[in-house]
Amino acid sequence: MGGSSAAATLADARAAVYWLDDPARPPGLPRLSGAEQADLVVVGGGYPGLWAALRATARDPGTVVVLLEAGHCGDQASGRNGGFASASLTHGFANGLERWPEELAALDRLGSANLQAIAATVRRHGIDCGWEETGELTVAAAPHEVAELAELAAAMTAAGHDVLLLDRDQVQAEVRSPTYLAGLWQRGSTALVEPARLAWGLRQAALDSGVRIYEGTAATGLDERPGGIDVRTPAGRVRAARVVLATNAFPPLLRRLRLMTVPVYDYVLVTEPLSAQQKADVGWADRQGVGDASNMFHYYRLTRDDRILYGGYDAVYHYGSRIDPALETGPTHLRLAEHFLATFPQLDGLRFTHRWAGVIDTCTRFTAFFGTACSGRVAYALGYTGLGVAATRFGADVALDLLAGEETARTRLAMVQDKPLPFPPEPFRYAGVQLTRWSLGRADRRAGRRNLWLRALDRAGLGYDS
Repeated sequence: MGGSSAAATLADARAAVYWLDDPARPPGLPRLSGAEQADLVVVGGGYPGLWAALRATARDPGTVVVLLEAGHCGDQASGRNGGFASASLTHGFANGLERWPEELAALDRLGSANLQAIAATVRRHGIDCGWEETGELTVAAAPHEVAELAELAAAMTAAGHDVLLLDRDQVQAEVRSPTYLAGLWQRGSTALVEPARLAWGLRQAALDSGVRIYEGTAATGLDERPGGIDVRTPAGRVRAARVVLATNAFPPLLRRLRLMTVPVYDYVLVTEPLSAQQKADVGWADRQGVGDASNMFHYYRLTRDDRILYGGYDAVYHYGSRIDPALETGPTHLRLAEHFLATFPQLDGLRFTHRWAGVIDTCTRFTAFFGTACSGRVAYALGYTGLGVAATRFGADVALDLLAGEETARTRLAMVQDKPLPFPPEPFRYAGVQLTRWSLGRADRRAGRRNLWLRALDRAGLGYDS
């Protein structure tokens, strides 16, 4: 390929998260020191925990809520993702149709209402997070993907979704790439957001609602006691009636959850701002979030100042569920740069300014799962598998329903009552993940044909994704 090499486009890219590299970043909050008392303790200051705290105070303004965050609220997956807020609670229509066909219509209604409620929260609290209700464009770059998109479009249309199937000329009119053969525009199903700013806005809304937030404060253990739970930290403890666990990719405080998810690293690049000519060369007037239809998929979008965020493809699992900042750079960034140049050759010469990775939790059914422990005093929701920007608000409401012992439209769902199968222990976990990743890539190269391993996983209702 002529023109810029992928390595040259990365030469000036800083190992930094574009969304967190923002002068609007709020200062940190104090650590917990000593003893506290609360009605509810929330462990984790990403979207799941922030929504749990905010929704708890909305349900009962008199509730005393303490939130514990080991680092800074929003610094992990919640501030590092692509900013796709999807109405889907089931990791897409196809996954929901496969797993819960009888209640998918209800799940879709709940998901749409959930997304609308997030938009209302953004407006009500004046959160400056670049909220754009653009919908999402799925693009096909191989003939078998064209057929798959047509089948999906027919099923979604029959279910009442607002979708538009685009042929080659029509998809090129939306976003120009020589790789695109067709597209599916799901209108109204996705909003784009600046993820760190959304997290910071929720943090401020929680503080304004009276939530006491302690940053730099890791929860190290749970102790049951008559009538409640004590949450231990390095320099103190919080005595509470109830607890919501919202640590997601990071090690849970409940042993029973240790095989239910695995942490995987998702890698991202951001370009310098497009010039007026570069923007014209790409088109993209409707500013949709874009994802391709392959198994090893990419996702990309425009930022407020017309940079392109480009991420995905690899979902990298490290042996023993290792999480380490040293794993946030690697060869995937070079692969992404190569794929970017193939997707947009007309942008030859454009350079990347930021490169990073974030660790997310994936489970074997791709969607969040829920439960309680400690005689119903502890609730959890985790396993969002990369689609938690919006679904975490729904998950927070489920966790609060479970703590209250309430039967609701949410808690009656099979999706809420059922649990995914766990991942196996090491070394089988690592071997299985690597075999699955290899098989998915092979299927992409072989017109979507799934090998025996993938077909066996399909029959068992198992998977691995980001």
